[in-house]
Amino acid sequence: MPGFEIFGEEERQQVNDVLKTGVLFRYGFDAARNGHWKARSFETELAARLGLGHAHLCASGTAALATALAACGVGAGDAVIVPPFTFVATVEAVLMAGAIPVFAEIDETLCLSPEGVAAALTPTTRAVLPVHMCGAMARIDELKAFCDKNGLILIEDACQSVGASYQGKALGAFGKAGCFSFDPVKTITCGEGGAVVTDDAAVYAAAHAFADHGHDHIGNDRGAEDHLMIGANYRISELNAAVGLAQLRKLDGILETQRRNKAALKDAMQAIPGVTFRQLPDAAGDSATFLTFFIPDVEKARQAVKSLAAAGVDGCFHWFDNNWHYIRKWDHFRELKAAARLAVQTLPDCPDFRSVQLPQSDALIGRAISMQIKLGWTTEQLAQRVAATVSALKAVA
Repeated sequence: MPGFEIFGEEERQQVNDVLKTGVLFRYGFDAARNGHWKARSFETELAARLGLGHAHLCASGTAALATALAACGVGAGDAVIVPPFTFVATVEAVLMAGAIPVFAEIDETLCLSPEGVAAALTPTTRAVLPVHMCGAMARIDELKAFCDKNGLILIEDACQSVGASYQGKALGAFGKAGCFSFDPVKTITCGEGGAVVTDDAAVYAAAHAFADHGHDHIGNDRGAEDHLMIGANYRISELNAAVGLAQLRKLDGILETQRRNKAALKDAMQAIPGVTFRQLPDAAGDSATFLTFFIPDVEKARQAVKSLAAAGVDGCFHWFDNNWHYIRKWDHFRELKAAARLAVQTLPDCPDFRSVQLPQSDALIGRAISMQIKLGWTTEQLAQRVAATVSALKAVA
């Protein structure tokens, strides 16, 4: 990862198709398009790739999350169970929907644990929003079973895990809706973009309308369309979709390269004392965007990141000290610093997010390091990285 490492003639051709028509907007202008519908084509191919009936492209992964929550009927006053280890956009989308994020513990998958979700359940819980972090899966079958048993909506944040699967079924395909991101550092990229995917025709119709000011998209005269609901502008452009379409067609090759490079590193690290690895419920379904491993304690993990950097091993993240991906450093969220008052702040029992305590998650994230797996490494560069990684970690672990 990410897909921009392999931009080539395919992306240029798709973009040039759009520029030649002069139609950058994803809707309308049928006669001028010369048959080019990049967003539609991307959606059709993505849905087929995931084994689902529907996909709708959005302007970003964050827009996809907001759209999925709305399309699934999650809104004001609803409690949504979320993990503390995610990109902050997951929580922002819940807040912007007027809903209440409720944090539950993760396990050694580094994703929401079914036990943590059960402990966080309240009478106001409406949905569970697991995040398949760093390219691999939560215990999604157990989470789905829990949601089904308790009448909860399951929405998957698979923004970092396009191409990953569990027992042969694509991540993002287990819940009422799934969400993907195609931003600059994702496995495949549009520059900016995201998608809502679902097998539920009603959810798709709601997502398609909500993300475009409520338009019903019936007929071929946009100005005459009716409005199904109040919505937002979360549309993707044809230029972004064009890049993503070319990238999606490269996904199999990307996954093959990532898995090969990750295996070389992981195999070499197996014998390092003190190094263990993230639990993968289905190793064959890992998209292999990251190799995540544990060091015995938080201080040694900090030392390990420094040792790796000194050895020239870049792209290693200690999430415990990361500003964007773990709740520990989200001071702006804990204090609900916002441009305007949030819906959650109007509640008589507004949660005190400053008091959230997640000791199990802290213990895991404190010891976890994720190493980015690149697509562009040559055989020689990969061999050098393997040797440098083993040497750096042996000096610490």
